[in-house]
Amino acid sequence: MESPLIAGLTIAAAAYAGKYSIQAWQVFKSRPATVRMRKFYEGGFQPKMTRREAALILGVRESTPIDKMREAHRRVMIANHPDAGGSHYVASKINEAKEILLGKSKNNDSAF
Repeated sequence: MESPLIAGLTIAAAAYAGKYSIQAWQVFKSRPATVRMRKFYEGGFQPKMTRREAALILGVRESTPIDKMREAHRRVMIANHPDAGGSHYVASKINEAKEILLGKSKNNDSAF
């Protein structure tokens, strides 16, 4: 006699849990989208670009291998190329970042 009662209570509890989980999901879906983690460099440019800033612009670490740096430069440049609606200034800063990280900068006084 107790097992049908326990089975009925279990089914009722599962139904209420399902109902509230569906309501919670609908509230979760209807909330506005917020950016929690940004994967891009946020902020202005320094007057003289440092290796740290160059790495932030390309989205790599300062000690990243050269082939990975070139791949990151290509990815960022495709997204910001002036022919695709990007800015000439931003494209020049991306190229400057690549040159600094590769050690080819003309106006970089420090030796690597």
